[in-house]
Amino acid sequence: MENVLFDDLLQSLKEAKAISEGKAEASRRFQMSPTDVKAVREQIGLSQSEFAKLMRVSIKTLQNWEQHRRSPTGPAAALLKIVSTAPDIALKSLHS
Repeated sequence: MENVLFDDLLQSLKEAKAISEGKAEASRRFQMSPTDVKAVREQIGLSQSEFAKLMRVSIKTLQNWEQHRRSPTGPAAALLKIVSTAPDIALKSLHS
């Protein structure tokens, strides 16, 4: 490994350690707002059972999302984003 690359990696690790210990501020922070699952469901006009079937999750999972006891992750979160952004296309694709 080149010395310059190694020095850059070492400096990055030192910065990460300082940030994790609270000795330095992160240069960037990202805030991800959770998707309002109930609002998305109501936007497209489906019941909980219909929306749970569409999302291929149990109704209990959907209720946990809607009541903010749990948050959708991974593919479910991505699909919710698509449904909220382009409901016509998402519904057409998922029903065919």
